Amino acid sequence: MNLGHTALYAGLLGLLLVALSYRVAQRRIRFRVGVGAGDNPDLERAIRVQANFTEYVPLALLLLALYEAGGAPGWALHTAGVALVAVRLAHAVGLTQSAGRSAPRFIGALGTWLVIVALSLANIGQTLA
Repeated sequence: MNLGHTALYAGLLGLLLVALSYRVAQRRIRFRVGVGAGDNPDLERAIRVQANFTEYVPLALLLLALYEAGGAPGWALHTAGVALVAVRLAHAVGLTQSAGRSAPRFIGALGTWLVIVALSLANIGQTLA
């Protein structure tokens, strides 16, 4: 079984996770905080950007892999993969800029949910077909 499409997007998202993790590490060093956020809002926001990523992306990639394994067309896999990368970038940018409301954060959160819903329904549809 070849999961080349999923591997591409897993690789891109893996790089994004390392970048987000590096931002957390930089702030931990700068603010001398080993565990938690040390009441530092900048560090807390960086931690939440990274944590939110790790809360949603693994399930989205699993759904993408299952959809691919089920024989999904390449265009559908690329559509979901590109969308996932784009909305996770948007979310990271939005939450990094402000802990409050922002268009990129909203687009990132809603877009992530939509990708997960679409892939969930696609997998259910493949199973029932």
